[in-house]
Amino acid sequence: MARTRAHNRAMGATGAITDVAGIRIGHVQKSGDGWLSGVTVVLPPPGTVGSVDVRGGGPATHETDALDPTTLSSRVDAVVLTGGSAFGLAAAHGAQRWCEENGRGFPVPGGLVPIVPAAAIFDLGRGGDFSARPDEAMGYAATAAAAAQPEGHDVERGNVGAGTGAAIGRGTYKGGVGTASITLENGVTVGAIAVVNALGLPFGTSPDAAKAAQVSEPAPSQAPPPLNTTLVVVATDAVLDKADCKRTASAAHAGLARALAPSHTLADGDTVFALATGAVALDRSTQTARQISLITLQSAAADVVRLAILDGISRAEAVTTAAGTLGAYGR
Repeated sequence: MARTRAHNRAMGATGAITDVAGIRIGHVQKSGDGWLSGVTVVLPPPGTVGSVDVRGGGPATHETDALDPTTLSSRVDAVVLTGGSAFGLAAAHGAQRWCEENGRGFPVPGGLVPIVPAAAIFDLGRGGDFSARPDEAMGYAATAAAAAQPEGHDVERGNVGAGTGAAIGRGTYKGGVGTASITLENGVTVGAIAVVNALGLPFGTSPDAAKAAQVSEPAPSQAPPPLNTTLVVVATDAVLDKADCKRTASAAHAGLARALAPSHTLADGDTVFALATGAVALDRSTQTARQISLITLQSAAADVVRLAILDGISRAEAVTTAAGTLGAYGR
């Protein structure tokens, strides 16, 4: 059931990524019959600039090289966050197909090539069936769902989209999708959406919970620690170029480190995308003004990522499948 924005704020959430004008979110998920996975698509307005910073030691990504500031294209047509580990990256092809059909993409002779980067969390087998993972059709459906949303729509949180099979604390508790936003004094809005599937737990967790989530060297008879990832998309309505977006994505990783302990481990695929719609100009009248504007925005990016991660954990609800039970953290 969709929650109203008033309900989300009453529960302690601070805004949503869709407070950035033109940003739309689509979720598609499956649960039951071996399934516990899904796809979340961030659909920005045409002309949005983007970049990415991958910090985790075990990422599963698609088309992230195209977001390097030294490469040709600067626009991003959609960002796909998906379950299913590397298999789930097939969802990006569905989003790409939707974008092509709707005239979004990088112009080339004969047509368009949509720029659709993607990243995946590891949730394989959490519903009981290792082969139940997102595909192209789910990516297409999530993109279409995003496009159908009205401007400034509320965002469903918790066990939805790519957060459907997410877990935290070494697979002990349920993770999920969270979102938040901040509006700065200069009128710039910075928002984030996070899919929290972390090896770690929130800072301030109880000693017993922290001990249970610790990673020790496994004995030969034990299974290896589960693979994990926190995926984030930061969006702003500021005018940024591709290099600015790269620096913003890098700064936003501080929000992961403030929210989760540990973060950016060898077993995490932590990835942050940064998008700029270019609706609000920053003060660049002097070099000092430019630096202050960017530092303020990038500091806000780290803050809003922390809020989105904590929101995703607080909204996640306990789940029991054939593979076991994931409890609700803190409840």
